[in-house]
Amino acid sequence: MNRTTAYRLAAPFYDLAMAGLLRSARRQSIASLSLLPGEKLLIPGIGTGLDLPNLPRDVDMVGGDLVPAMLAQASARGIRLGLRNLRLAIMDAQALPLPDESFDAVLLHLIVAIAPDGHAVLAEACRVLKPGGRLTVMDKFLPDNQARIPFWRHAVQSILFPFTDFNRRFGDLTTELPLRTLSDQGVVLGRTIRCILLEKTSYVEP
Repeated sequence: MNRTTAYRLAAPFYDLAMAGLLRSARRQSIASLSLLPGEKLLIPGIGTGLDLPNLPRDVDMVGGDLVPAMLAQASARGIRLGLRNLRLAIMDAQALPLPDESFDAVLLHLIVAIAPDGHAVLAEACRVLKPGGRLTVMDKFLPDNQARIPFWRHAVQSILFPFTDFNRRFGDLTTELPLRTLSDQGVVLGRTIRCILLEKTSYVEP
């Protein structure tokens, strides 16, 4: 079973599983972007729209997902919240159908470790960001300096394999990208799930 199929089947139950677990972490991650009125925000992998209640009403939002069933729930949530500045479309976070340098901020919640190519997700987010734009990532990563994968993470991966990769290192995914880390905080179970704020620069950090 591929991940698109897995999430299509999981769509009716996704909110029950995920809404409460990461509510505080979602707020923290969104707050770190310091969004200003009129800014353009991209949300690849918007899923069922669990982030929407925490977003300012005065930003221009574009959300995408590969799973129509997820987008249908995001659309219904946006309508309930009265979000008139929200546009939704089917899109692949690894190959965004969007022009270069067209967004002020990008929100990547639980997509970098889900997509088959996490580096491509970050590269595309970086491409569509304006210089100086902000990018926040919330996902589960191995510590970059941890050579061996603990047994318990192997065990968790065996359960979650249709949905996500539990054992990616964030540092491996940002190689050769012009991104500067502004903050990196553990938000759930120590540093199992991290909230990472980055800025697009004009150079690649060594």
